[in-house]
Amino acid sequence: MIISMKLHANKAEIEEVCERVRELGYKIHAIEGEERCVIGVVGVGDVTNCLESLEAMPQVEKAVRISAPYKFVSREFRETKTVIRIDTPRGPLEIGGDEFVMMAGPCSVESEKQILDTAEAVAKGGARVLRGGAYKPRTSPYDFQGMEEEGLKLLAKARELTGLAIITEVMSDRDVELVGDYADILQIGARNMQNFALLKTLGKSKRPILLKRGLSSTIKELLMSAEYIVAHGNPNVMLCERGIRTFETVTRNTCDIVAIPVLHEMTHLPVILDPSHATGKRSLVPALTRAGVAIGADGVILEVHPCPNKAVSDGAQSLDIAQYNAMMKDLQPYLQLWKASRVENAVMA
Repeated sequence: MIISMKLHANKAEIEEVCERVRELGYKIHAIEGEERCVIGVVGVGDVTNCLESLEAMPQVEKAVRISAPYKFVSREFRETKTVIRIDTPRGPLEIGGDEFVMMAGPCSVESEKQILDTAEAVAKGGARVLRGGAYKPRTSPYDFQGMEEEGLKLLAKARELTGLAIITEVMSDRDVELVGDYADILQIGARNMQNFALLKTLGKSKRPILLKRGLSSTIKELLMSAEYIVAHGNPNVMLCERGIRTFETVTRNTCDIVAIPVLHEMTHLPVILDPSHATGKRSLVPALTRAGVAIGADGVILEVHPCPNKAVSDGAQSLDIAQYNAMMKDLQPYLQLWKASRVENAVMA
């Protein structure tokens, strides 16, 4: 449930409500807001008596049951959008706010020259976040698995050189702390969307999380996975539409582009599009990126490589530097309209 306090309720009044919630057998999840505090409550059982008891307290404006099974990522819990703030060497970065965030880089970190050249190029082209896999989940056990911690060190070096924030995938709950020591954002791949041990551990992390939708997962299942992370203490979660598996074989996956506005209706979390995995073809990436901007994504994460034909993984869907620069140039009119739309929506709100 959500308990909305009256305006300017003081700390003693808030703590009195929290203590009453604990006496009724429920747990306090979060308190948000500056002028008006909103208290999130979780627990099992009939909440009718709890609601009546809390609403009788003079400092409580209202207590509302959340109908969605995903409580804390729902619009019922928070009407305003979550904005994830990251400090980078180039200054503060906000995801979910008034800037369309470009995340770009190779599928895998392969060498120092490869990752540094890519980082410089994508930064110059307008990216704010460098992606690159140090640990790689591969369908075949014989494929390249990543450079692991050495790859993380190279990503950190690229951040020092360019000022870009770093996003990289974490595959195991055992690696969360190590990867978090190097990366600014922890990516959860499609195969791990329902790795609940990993999700619980990420809930204890201080790092923002990019949660990718599973290959055959519904939107509700994606939100329930996000709920695991938020319910365990980490509110900084981004959702990523990266294509789902259907009967179509012309593209690597089928991009569920309408998932972006649907998610914006259902949750306050930022929504990111991955056009590279959604299509599997570099020729289609610019068009799908434009579609993502037009339909209201908060950013995109795509693959860029200095020489895609020599990439050890996902070369077919990676843009080269020239293609990336051309796409970013063509994207400018769309980004201007995107920003104007954000300003207009903020005024209306």
